[in-house]
Amino acid sequence: MGRLGEWAPGTLEERVDRLESIAAIGQLASRYALALDSRNMDDMVALFVENVRVGRDKAGRAALKEWYTEVMLAFGVSVHFVGNHIIDFDDADHASGIVYCHDELQSTSAGTWDMGKLQYWDTYVRVDGEWCFLRRRFYRWYLADALERPSPGAGMGSDRDSLTTNLLPDAYPTWAAFWDTAGPS
Repeated sequence: MGRLGEWAPGTLEERVDRLESIAAIGQLASRYALALDSRNMDDMVALFVENVRVGRDKAGRAALKEWYTEVMLAFGVSVHFVGNHIIDFDDADHASGIVYCHDELQSTSAGTWDMGKLQYWDTYVRVDGEWCFLRRRFYRWYLADALERPSPGAGMGSDRDSLTTNLLPDAYPTWAAFWDTAGPS
């Protein structure tokens, strides 16, 4: 596999298309953060495929909008700052990626200003010439009140209003293997 995934463009036109695709996919992550923080749920759900899966038994942008609206009602202000964005191409119209994010959430019920680090693990597809999220999952290192020192998994218990998610770094398939083979004996 190359540095940009399994697929390698063969022609100059394909190479230019991949560059444009990298820019378009990067905009998905930034536009998602803006839409979420501005509570523009219509713009946010438009970044996903029309038949996006929502949980185990729902699908569609309307269901996604309903879910996000319910989740975001628990928070006053939110700030999502996206950083590193890794994109791997399966072919010209399918890709996956990991996006780093620093988020801050005003928890209205707990009266805290929570700060956290997370990653989005994305699947992208080009539909009618536009890149969309096919799937977006997030994994979190921590979420803690700004006045606390965070520890791995902080703020992820059932006593919090925060979203539940899988924890980093344990979610990496390579994490346990590294420690099993290279860690202290």
